[in-house]
Amino acid sequence: MRAIILGLVLMAALSVIVLSIRPGGLRRQLRLAARRLRLVLLLGGVYLVFSTAIRVFFPDGWVSDYGPPAVALVLAGAFLVLAQDPAMPTERKQ
Repeated sequence: MRAIILGLVLMAALSVIVLSIRPGGLRRQLRLAARRLRLVLLLGGVYLVFSTAIRVFFPDGWVSDYGPPAVALVLAGAFLVLAQDPAMPTERKQ
């Protein structure tokens, strides 16, 4: 039990350290992580709706076999495009 708790604490500490090192600091990285989490939740809901519709309207056949994996691939591609880090604003020297 102690090893599990120690592992969780170690993972949290390592995550904070890695996010702090990345450009923009910890606050920006946590904002980006929250943005990606919202995107994952949205795309997961879309997958749930489409897979349910496929199972209801096409209970058997090739659509019910290959439809959900195809939807998952399309949504994974959408995640890769939408979850990219926005460009860092350039610092202006005055």
